Amino acid sequence: MSQSPFTQLLDLACGAFLLAAVVVLWRRELTAIVRLFALQGIALAAIALLLGLREDRWNLIVVAAGIGALRAALLPYLIRRALNALVAGRGESEEVRETQPLVNVAASLLTAAALTLLAYAVARPLVELDPTPATRALPVGLAVVLIGFFVLVTRRRALAQVVGFLLLDNGITATAFLAASGVPLIVELGVSFDVLLAVLVLQLLTVRVREAFGTTDIDDLRELHD
Repeated sequence: MSQSPFTQLLDLACGAFLLAAVVVLWRRELTAIVRLFALQGIALAAIALLLGLREDRWNLIVVAAGIGALRAALLPYLIRRALNALVAGRGESEEVRETQPLVNVAASLLTAAALTLLAYAVARPLVELDPTPATRALPVGLAVVLIGFFVLVTRRRALAQVVGFLLLDNGITATAFLAASGVPLIVELGVSFDVLLAVLVLQLLTVRVREAFGTTDIDDLRELHD
């Protein structure tokens, strides 16, 4: 793949990757948030695929296919199934929306802009060391890490926090790809299985908590503890 199309396609994939994380802060419906996470998984797979095609590395192409299957299909399916289990037979709308996040939408979007600027400032010395198309996109991965952590600490629904954790993991994976042209296949497989296991456990715990206490709102559960 020649330099110009590669750069344009990589920039497009990285832009979609970052945009999906930002729009998660704007949407409150958990079903829409899960769809955005799936779209981000497609963008992450595209980043790995483009790097693999550019460098003629079959292992990166295999990793890209695995990322697409896991993060754009399997993990969103598991989260949707947990969400359906929470509301099945109850008809309670509060479980499918993030009704009262700790930070409102406007402040969240402003924070996302500030975190993105911070990521670009932090990554600038690293980019200057080797200003390739991949390293110039490195701040995108760092920005998604910060945004994912922000989602994790400001959302009150358990499943929304699970998505925040997964956004953070996607950001770390993208940073590894852009900074070092990926990681060994066995390492990526190990990390992916760890993430899958974590989501399965969190899915089970979320359903059990909903059955036991009637809610997955973290603040309400904290009040029960108090």
